[in-house]
Amino acid sequence: MGARPSPSNPARSGGAPPDGSGLDAAASRTELQLYLRETAQLFNSMDPAPFRERDLDPNAEAYIVEWAREAPARAPLALAIVLERPSAASDDAVTLADAVHEYFRQRAVATRARLRWLFRVGRISLLIGLAFVGLTVVVGDYISGIVDKASYGRMIVDALVIGAWVALWRPLEIFLYDWWPIRAEARLYDRLGEMEVRLDAPRDAHLPAAAR
Repeated sequence: MGARPSPSNPARSGGAPPDGSGLDAAASRTELQLYLRETAQLFNSMDPAPFRERDLDPNAEAYIVEWAREAPARAPLALAIVLERPSAASDDAVTLADAVHEYFRQRAVATRARLRWLFRVGRISLLIGLAFVGLTVVVGDYISGIVDKASYGRMIVDALVIGAWVALWRPLEIFLYDWWPIRAEARLYDRLGEMEVRLDAPRDAHLPAAAR
């Protein structure tokens, strides 16, 4: 499987309006070209699901996602599958596009479910942490009242305060740092679920045999 990211060629977009708006949209599009022997290479051969519901090959998915992650944030995405052996079926392009779109839409749904689960864990962890902080305050005041030597009492209270901050570490990590990369990942899958997907023949496929 070969791959080559390339800027979109307006001449290949097919029928731009006379006002030039289609040319502007095509020029700003980011396109990835994947060179395959057949469309089956794009999908996981171990997945028994129907073609439209089949998972992408892990290597192909990783490459497409990494390319999309490095693309300009507001640029439309396009995926061109260049087949070594062009398919004779006229509806293969539509079927392929539907399968790719459905896969990335499902990944977006799963990623948002993971984000909701993370927030749920964060809320529960925060409640546990706050309860532990309240407990350490009560225990600290009680120990300070019964310990005769002030230095020992202060040391125990400081240890409890440190324990309280440790209890709050996980919810703070979730609400400050962990959630936004997952949301960015879901938005990336949204973009991939809406990108243009098409089948292209090799460039020399349309040339006469003497010209190849």
